[in-house]
Amino acid sequence: MDGRGAWKDNVFVERLWRSIKYEEIYLRAYASVPDARAGIGRYLSFYNAKRPHSSLDRQTPDQAYFNALQPIPVAA
Repeated sequence: MDGRGAWKDNVFVERLWRSIKYEEIYLRAYASVPDARAGIGRYLSFYNAKRPHSSLDRQTPDQAYFNALQPIPVAA
């Protein structure tokens, strides 16, 4: 923690790593580092594209992010 309010940034990363550990890593017995990287990569794809999040109103992170990027129609 090197700055005021920096702990807030770390909360999101810690929560992500907790999900990865409990939902992927601890459930698998990886034979090698490449297997672990592939498994974690698959999990992150699932996490972002298919796993609904309660904090995002049951949307996936991809849905929440890409829907927010849609242009807002402007009244003429």
